[in-house]
Amino acid sequence: MVKRRTQKGEEPELISLDDALYKIQNRFSFAPRIVKVSVQDSVGRITAEALYSPLTIPSVHLSAMDGIAVKEHDTIGATDKTPVRLTDFVLVNTGNVIPPEYNAVIKIEDTEENNGSYIIRTSASPWQHIRPIGEDISRSEMVLPRYSQISAPDIGAMISYGITEVPVLDLKVALISTGSEIISIGSMPRADQVIESNMHMAAAMIRSVGASVTNFPIVVDNIDEIRNMITIAAEDHDLILISGGSSKGTMDYTSQVIDTLGTVFVHGIAIKPAKQLILGDINQKVVIGMPGYPVAFYTVLREIVQPILEWYGFPFSYPDTVSAYLTQSIRSSFGLDEFILAIIGKVQDNWVATPLSNKSGVQMNLVRSNAYLKVPSDTEEVEKGTRLPTTLRVQKEIAEQTVLVTGSHDLAIDYLADLAREEGILIASSHVGSMNGLLTLQEGYCHLAPMHLLADDGEYNIPYLRQYIPKKDLVLISVAERMQGVVSRDVLGFDAITTHTFINRQNGSGTRMLLDHLLHENNIRPEDVDGYDQEVSTHYGVCLAVQNGDADIGMTIYGAARAFSLPFIPLALERYELVTTKELFEEDWRIRKIVELINSKRFKEILTHLGGYEMEFTGTIRECTKKRYTGKKIL
Repeated sequence: MVKRRTQKGEEPELISLDDALYKIQNRFSFAPRIVKVSVQDSVGRITAEALYSPLTIPSVHLSAMDGIAVKEHDTIGATDKTPVRLTDFVLVNTGNVIPPEYNAVIKIEDTEENNGSYIIRTSASPWQHIRPIGEDISRSEMVLPRYSQISAPDIGAMISYGITEVPVLDLKVALISTGSEIISIGSMPRADQVIESNMHMAAAMIRSVGASVTNFPIVVDNIDEIRNMITIAAEDHDLILISGGSSKGTMDYTSQVIDTLGTVFVHGIAIKPAKQLILGDINQKVVIGMPGYPVAFYTVLREIVQPILEWYGFPFSYPDTVSAYLTQSIRSSFGLDEFILAIIGKVQDNWVATPLSNKSGVQMNLVRSNAYLKVPSDTEEVEKGTRLPTTLRVQKEIAEQTVLVTGSHDLAIDYLADLAREEGILIASSHVGSMNGLLTLQEGYCHLAPMHLLADDGEYNIPYLRQYIPKKDLVLISVAERMQGVVSRDVLGFDAITTHTFINRQNGSGTRMLLDHLLHENNIRPEDVDGYDQEVSTHYGVCLAVQNGDADIGMTIYGAARAFSLPFIPLALERYELVTTKELFEEDWRIRKIVELINSKRFKEILTHLGGYEMEFTGTIRECTKKRYTGKKIL
């Protein structure tokens, strides 16, 4: 148990995840239904009992070749020097029945026809080129054992063996979404509305292992309507999942309704996200009140719903776990087991993992991530560079092929990643700014670091590489020169930075460093800029803040401003390059293929379409060679 305190006093005890699973497993019987379905409709379902063939296949001896059926003893002694003439034979094609008196087939190309007889030069062995009775399967032989997930080849085999119906496990899962702000798929949401997606995610997972799903209509925040819907679901379903209403706000009725219809035996689990989870029992049926935020909802699916389905007999494949170096430090909530989505890849021989934001509402992190980490409840911080067990969300072979691109954000990288997919290359991007990307490359935690860092002498990138990665030979791959400028709603220029609210990029980004350079040139102090400390991590974030009125101006690239149809005033043309080590460049074919893609006509057409890019240097290679060092001084 974990106790958590607030200024108002002590909260109810939070049960651990392991204890919650133990309570569930020991409270319910987990006896699945058994139904019969047609073989044609059984793919993905789980067999409830062993299946046996009612037929013997083949039921007679069949020819496996086009040729002649013969008696094996008639062919004894046939050689090139002593050919044998056969007069007792039957012409057969592949699949023909072999008459009982014959026990071998000679391929037609191994014979010579001669006046109605055949000459052979190689003797035959008994049952040569014959499919014997029962070669495929014998009557009463097992086709599939119980608890097998039926595949497409299984269906073909069962039909061939005369099986028409299959007894399969069945579990009826009710999915209920609650919330007055939730609307159904296909509708266009207002600013205060959200399209319901959680239950479609749940349905996909549940159906993938052969269980059945009923997706009930969305219920508004009304206690009577929620009670009526759960009552209906409990009549004919084995497991009930309720999205939304699991917290303790004034409109969160799920716990109250479950307690009136049955029992709430857990409300609150010591995990993050999804702490405010409800576990209930209505007529010996598991009821789970789940958080509405997608990442928290998915965490419950993976950590609680999946084990329940397995106890019912519906199997999941177990993902691989690897030991990976963290590219960023993690601050965790003491007292809670925290699950954090991550991007993982292999740089040379080392697995490295970049933690993503743990905000439960950032659904794209479920798409971007290919792994997740668990930080135990007794840990408050895990330092950068620590090796931590990391669970893959994809096959290990796929994770090994991921190219980690860590550094400055640019729209072109997304399009480059799309082109790379056609070449079998998976690019995973982390937007941490040019400076942090450079440091990540220096530590060996990424393959490519996008950067656009302007030095005092007007040179881009190389002065910073010489300063921060002096002991490695580096290669710079030019993506393009891109236009940076001021974005606004009212065609404002840089001179408005002290008279209007500003939205900034994060510290360490190339855009932030260009801003600081321009402020210095114009004798403007950062504290004179209203919003200097308000940061976002992408160019899209800048444009969204301006479009929504959270700021009047910001600095971004032309392509982002154009995507949001916002006015843009150019300020500087900067060199945007991908940096890697010379060793990786020479040894990793994927990086050289990425260079080919950058040089391709298709990629240059994409840059033209996006706008704001100069392509004179696109695809060109620069080298930054290491210097000999003593201490910190270059000799």
